[in-house]
Amino acid sequence: MPFQRLLSAEDFHHYKPDPEIYLGAASLLGLEPGQVMMVAAHKSDLRAAQAAGLRAAFVQRPLEKGPGGGADLLPDPHADVQATDFMDLAASLGC
Repeated sequence: MPFQRLLSAEDFHHYKPDPEIYLGAASLLGLEPGQVMMVAAHKSDLRAAQAAGLRAAFVQRPLEKGPGGGADLLPDPHADVQATDFMDLAASLGC
């Protein structure tokens, strides 16, 4: 899956769910918010990105908190794309 650049909240000295992170990321890439997709395993992070105008891809991480640990799982009907893993995300995006 091709990447343009990886960005972190540390780049902006603001932290989720502050819209500055999402809008700053789009700006650094020279794109409008709607041209950028936030990929995350936490639905609350995706909702914050969408509120700032970004697209959202939910990728589940079933073992994130260990076996039976209560990780956020599919479905996420509000996400633009839902995926079970990064290979599934790549296929969903036509990569």
